[in-house]
Amino acid sequence: MGTLRIPSSLHDVFGAHQSAASITLVLLAVPIAVLAVLPALLTVELWRAVLAALLVADIAAGVVANFTRGTNDHYAVSAKRRAVFIAVHVHLPIVALLLGLPLFPALIGWALTIAAGTAVVLLQGSPVQRPAAGLGIVIVLGATALVAEMTSVLLFITALFAIKVVLSFAVDHSGATGP
Repeated sequence: MGTLRIPSSLHDVFGAHQSAASITLVLLAVPIAVLAVLPALLTVELWRAVLAALLVADIAAGVVANFTRGTNDHYAVSAKRRAVFIAVHVHLPIVALLLGLPLFPALIGWALTIAAGTAVVLLQGSPVQRPAAGLGIVIVLGATALVAEMTSVLLFITALFAIKVVLSFAVDHSGATGP
């Protein structure tokens, strides 16, 4: 499969160019993640379930998309784009509120994820950027797993969110940042 030119309105998701195979993989992540949280979606009003499903779909798609060359290259050229991307990601507490999940662990997971993602972006060009991202994931998941109110659905969403922001997005996967 060849490389496709992506419309400018989708550059933040796929970059300027993307392979059809990569787009397919990104789209496959969406139903898998939504099915994983389906039990929680079925316990709330339809409008809340739809909004939560859309946010979970965005998180899951971002986990995969941010590992692709097109999306990575789109963000690698601009520290400002990466900063804005991290700043607008308040998905985790919003999903918790929509699904009636415990807010405290969602806020812990969100705050730690944003802090870890920011730290990893600041390490761009450093040979420790990738290991620091791994450590960030361990910290986020370790801290949130220790919270008594953590549910398996919320832990799953937190894990996706942390992987998306800290590892998939904040790391420059082009190979320019070290081993």
